[in-house]
Amino acid sequence: MSAGAAAAGAAAAQAIKASGAVVRIAPEEFSRIANRLKEPLIVMAIGGVFTSHFRYLVSYKGLVFFTKSRTELILPTDAELMQADEIWIPG
Repeated sequence: MSAGAAAAGAAAAQAIKASGAVVRIAPEEFSRIANRLKEPLIVMAIGGVFTSHFRYLVSYKGLVFFTKSRTELILPTDAELMQADEIWIPG
């Protein structure tokens, strides 16, 4: 393994440790969780090369929930939305 690959692997491992548990869920379940929260902070990023997709993160009961959707989700009206350039979730 090259030094660069080893460094990249170590950085990825550190990112996983720093982020804690990330739970991937369906967009419908994400909406249900977001609607349970009072004034949730939701992080959103738009990505894609040939087709757009929307990625979302929200924290609930000590876990971070993530979803990816081809369409923009309808979010609670009291949500605070933070637009991110990118959301990267460890593999």
